[in-house]
Amino acid sequence: MDKKLGNPQQEGRREEKRREEKRREEREEKRREEKREKRRREDKKEEKRMEEKRKRREGKRRRTERREGKRREEGREEEKGKRKGREGKRREGKERNEKKGMRKERKE
Repeated sequence: MDKKLGNPQQEGRREEKRREEKRREEREEKRREEKREKRRREDKKEEKRMEEKRKRREGKRRRTERREGKRREEGREEEKGKRKGREGKRREGKERNEKKGMRKERKE
């Protein structure tokens, strides 16, 4: 007796409406899921792009630092060379004078 008493045509329409509502809900859920997936893929791509950008910047910074470091070292070597050059010239001059002095002594 718990069966509804009513017009069978109305029952058919109600059932059809329920099925249509269910289908609509499923379509909406599918659409939402697709949007989530799309957003996730885009975020992943963006993250990858940012990572590449960061790597390029990092590499550029390292190359610049290396170049600047080499410049600094070259500068130091030049300074060392200049110092050595002056000292070396002085030493060479002393040695030359000593040799000349020895020659003069031999001649006398």
